[in-house]
Amino acid sequence: MLERPGVVTMRGNPLTLLGPELKVGDKAPDFSLITNDLEPVTLADYKDLALALVSVPSLDTPVCAVETRRFNAEAAKLDANVRILTISMDLPFAQKRWCGAMGIDKVVTLSDHREASFGLNYGVLIKELRLLARAVFVVDRAGILTHVELVREIADEPYYAGVLGALTRAAG
Repeated sequence: MLERPGVVTMRGNPLTLLGPELKVGDKAPDFSLITNDLEPVTLADYKDLALALVSVPSLDTPVCAVETRRFNAEAAKLDANVRILTISMDLPFAQKRWCGAMGIDKVVTLSDHREASFGLNYGVLIKELRLLARAVFVVDRAGILTHVELVREIADEPYYAGVLGALTRAAG
């Protein structure tokens, strides 16, 4: 497995990411994730949709909570052919409980806890923590990455305007 040391930091401390460095223009890799109702899903389940694949370390942390609430509010304004998927290593039960408590109903939360396939295929699995790095991948309706943002410091939020602009273009 490809190791990429020092690509991201947590409170300034370097961490190692496992998996490839994806770039704009790459075909979006497949993944196997679990819904809050314990159903498996893959990239093919979102065929013909523009996607924002948002990886976060854990919904139960302050920055991830702010980010997910922000994307939930933005998702309410998007076209029907667009989905925002927030992916973490949290258990599906915890994701469901958290979404219910926070009123998250537009963003789809998915768990990578079982296989870490998203983390490994998208190059965002943190070796030292077995959590996902904070990143956003926008996938157009043809399955191509049109925006890639790996947030260098895990405690920082992504650049929302860039993500939303790329998602609007990907849906067109």
